[in-house]
Amino acid sequence: MVTAYVLIKAHTSEVDRVKSAIEGFDGIERADVVAGDVDFIATLSVDSPAAVKDIVATGIGSIDGIEDTQTYIAMT
Repeated sequence: MVTAYVLIKAHTSEVDRVKSAIEGFDGIERADVVAGDVDFIATLSVDSPAAVKDIVATGIGSIDGIEDTQTYIAMT
């Protein structure tokens, strides 16, 4: 199992819509709205690093209002 954290910058005028969209993808365990340099942190739990890439590139990245993402894969 691969755990990854995705830091997400978004237009926050529609926080609830964006959060719901993020949480709608298979493999997303949770999405938290945070204060700081990013607007959301999503926690993924998937079978492979390729699945992380698919969720981030074709899933989260396709949500209207997402500005940028940074992905970190846990090493433990």
